[in-house]
Amino acid sequence: GGLRIDAGQMQVGSLIAFLSYFMQILMAVLMATLMLVMLPRASVCAERITEVLATTPSITNPADPRQPRDDRGLVHLDGAGFCYPGAEHPVLQDVSFTAEPGTTTVIVGGTGSGKSTLVALICRLYDVSAGSVRVGGVDVRDYRTEELWAALGLVPQRGYLFSGTVADNLRYGKAEATESEMWAALRVAAADDFVRAHPDGLLMPIAQGGANVSGGQRQRLAIARAVIRRPAIYLFDDAFSALDVHTDARIRAALREVAGPATVLVVSQRIATVLAADQVVVLDAGRVAGAGTHASLLRSCPAYAEFVDSQSVGTAAGGRT
Repeated sequence: GGLRIDAGQMQVGSLIAFLSYFMQILMAVLMATLMLVMLPRASVCAERITEVLATTPSITNPADPRQPRDDRGLVHLDGAGFCYPGAEHPVLQDVSFTAEPGTTTVIVGGTGSGKSTLVALICRLYDVSAGSVRVGGVDVRDYRTEELWAALGLVPQRGYLFSGTVADNLRYGKAEATESEMWAALRVAAADDFVRAHPDGLLMPIAQGGANVSGGQRQRLAIARAVIRRPAIYLFDDAFSALDVHTDARIRAALREVAGPATVLVVSQRIATVLAADQVVVLDAGRVAGAGTHASLLRSCPAYAEFVDSQSVGTAAGGRT
């Protein structure tokens, strides 16, 4: 093109127009090539999305839902058992205990003993294979799921945060929450200090999954999201595991004040949490090995005594290091 322009056989504008059209054609070819690469992947993704959307949920609302009684915080398990689909052995067998409003029940047990599954059954994320789980005197299978979940404040092992702000995440717990309610919940969860320290305060940005905050901060925000609901039942599934001992104690003390008449169930492996409980339920291989106070279980439950001894040994070893 340059030679033709130099020889007077082509105008500069003609060369520019040619290059412009050539680049448009080249980009179209590149896009077509990219589409050929992406189509197989998109097809696989579309099949999976269609499969998920076509799935019939196993947890559905009953045809004739029942209303809870006044003591909607009462949790009662009667011979509850559960086996995951495809599993050879049940995770929980013949689990029975009662957690009353205004009390704290701590569930302890070894890895794989069914503690998290037990919490999932109370939330009706799964239906029991045997026995029953009752909330407020009504079998959870007889509730409208929305009404049951409205009575629960769940903090799972890995509290998940959504992209947005601190305020946005707290409003997943209570959509109409005011700023004063948010700060109150953050104080209970010992999260107000780092939120106030941020220039944006409640508008502090949160990445998807809470990727831009630490594990302890993520758990505290998840606790605040449950607290702001002021539910009838609090469920903490090892929710204090990423917190240091002092922060753990501070949150538990604040929870005792705000929980009031609510029922609190805590899955924990910390002896300090157990000592402050009104009731301790010991799970061993999916069965209740004992239920009672710390002192009574030390005398009557070998599995619990072993748990306490292991905590004492761990504490002593930590002190020597």
